[in-house]
Amino acid sequence: MTNTTSRTRGKRSLPDQVAAHVRELIMSGQLRFPEFVRLDQVAADLGISVTPVREGLLTLRAEGLLQLEPRRGFMVAPLSGDDVRDLFWVQAQLEGELAARAAPRLSDDDLARLDELQRGLADALAEGRLDEIEDLNHRFHHLLAMAGRSPKLTWFLGQAVKHTPSRYYETIDGWVQASVDDHYPILEALHARDPEAARKAMQDHIRHAGELLGRHVDRRAAE
Repeated sequence: MTNTTSRTRGKRSLPDQVAAHVRELIMSGQLRFPEFVRLDQVAADLGISVTPVREGLLTLRAEGLLQLEPRRGFMVAPLSGDDVRDLFWVQAQLEGELAARAAPRLSDDDLARLDELQRGLADALAEGRLDEIEDLNHRFHHLLAMAGRSPKLTWFLGQAVKHTPSRYYETIDGWVQASVDDHYPILEALHARDPEAARKAMQDHIRHAGELLGRHVDRRAAE
């Protein structure tokens, strides 16, 4: 699963950091409808003032993840498993297209680097090094996205992957395992220089992630 959140936080404005932080809490089920987001708590968590917190929450209101209730504040909007699956469907189309474009363009060195990253992922999974899995997974997907050589598609992908958790993912059944296992068919297609197989393997991977997160959201909503 593509993930850019933790690696770009230092480059973001404070409101963007707030939006990313609260978005992850919502997408991972740590915050759920009809809970209210406490501005002072978010400010304390991030070590900032309340002003950028409000600006960041207004961004999430525009995205439909929060509702602004008069005289009460920001409430988490309803989020269903199908909503999550729809978000990941969009991501799957973008990453699938980039993988297809990358397949004939990757150099032998690029493929060797992807293989090395995958070996690192497998080792990190076996040894339970979750932070390393997140970093290596990001690097794997980033290399492929850049090899697709489409700045516009990459920009749209960056908007889509905002909804992919970079924290709390260990609470999502099957998520970490899929971050490793689903890469093997992608690598097989890339080594074969087969654009359509690369597209399908990547789309299957991202839709699988969406299904896992969608089930997680549905379970949390039923609790």
